[in-house]
Parts: sequence; structure tokens; C-alpha cells
Amino acid sequence: MDTLTIIAIVSIATAGLSIGIGVIGPALGQGRAVSSALTALAQQPDAASTITRTLFVGLAMIESIAIYCFVISIILIFANPFWNHAIAQVGGH
Repeated sequence: MDTLTIIAIVSIATAGLSIGIGVIGPALGQGRAVSSALTALAQQPDAASTITRTLFVGLAMIESIAIYCFVISIILIFANPFWNHAIAQVGGH
């Protein structure tokens, strides 16, 4: 197995782990936030607009963590500096 293959395997595995582990937290957080918001709406229907607005801001913040993990995964696959370095070494540049 050559160096390029090892770098490709490690990059793909790391990208998979990054997105796989990185979305667990946001998924659990979004479920908990929605559950808490629905409980609050059931207890205080007069504050529905405030609770809904706060819920959507919180969901956007939680979602940004998942998007960050996705970006890291894409960088590991398509813009990995080790990959470019290994290709340059093989090509003799």
C-alpha cells in the first residue's frame, strides 16, 4: 500500500468520523430544544411569539455546529494539504 492510498484512507475515515460524531450533539440538542419549547408553549401560550423566536435563534446556533463539522469533512476530502503534498512528491514537483 503506497502513501497516497494511506492518506486517502485516513482522510476519508476521518471525514466520516467528523461528520458522524459531529452531528450527534446538534441532533440531540435540537431535539431537546424543541421539546423544551413545546413544553413552555403548553404552559404559557401567551408567550408563544417570544418562545418561538428564541427557539429559532437557538436552532440556528445549534445547526451551525453541524455545518461546521460538514465543512471540516469536505476540507479533509477535497482540500487536504497532506494529499496535495503527497501528490507533489510523487509528481516530483
